[in-house]
Amino acid sequence: MCSKYQLTTDPETLRDYFSYWNKAEFPPRPEIRPTEPVMIIREGASNRREMALVRWGFVPHWVKDPDDFPLIINARAETLLEKPSFRTAVAHKRCIIPANGFYEWSGPKGKRQPHFIEPKTNAPLGFAGLWEHWLGPDGSEFESAAIITVAANKEVGKIHDRMPAILEADQFDDWLNVRDIRAKTALPLLKPAKEALLTIEDLEAATPRPSPKPKQGDLF
Repeated sequence: MCSKYQLTTDPETLRDYFSYWNKAEFPPRPEIRPTEPVMIIREGASNRREMALVRWGFVPHWVKDPDDFPLIINARAETLLEKPSFRTAVAHKRCIIPANGFYEWSGPKGKRQPHFIEPKTNAPLGFAGLWEHWLGPDGSEFESAAIITVAANKEVGKIHDRMPAILEADQFDDWLNVRDIRAKTALPLLKPAKEALLTIEDLEAATPRPSPKPKQGDLF
């Protein structure tokens, strides 16, 4: 499960790499946690890629009260078409979530070892994600997102059994093109990362405050 990740690449480099049209300035974020604003890339008006800031914590459009809904930060690739929370989004609201790496923990409770997983190159990562727009009866609204996870590859599997679904640059168009590419066609893009892509760094055992834990909701 990915419950904390990093994005420190400068905005212009991200804009060039992910090819979105709009500009925005934002500071480097070494630790991004659930419920915080996160950057997503999606297909916008006129079929152009756009960047948006949304809440990390997916809320389906049909939820009556977001405060009573479980915190969903990840969505399992294997059950996207089965879970009511994700069926609509995987068909119509796919996105990419830029990152420079993600955190994971291993070991027994009380002696958890933190790790940072990042690419071996300087290129950012593109996590496959889903986004949604929620509109309340009183006119209040917000957008939210979740990171899609898959079974871990052999290297990451040494510390955890899941990892974010990482898209390659030549897969961005197919994942984002919800107009022409149906969910069943896009889902095979979601698979463990190639073994040569990532490296794992062991961090100091003393780490900053833990991320909020998701509740047992529709994710599982």
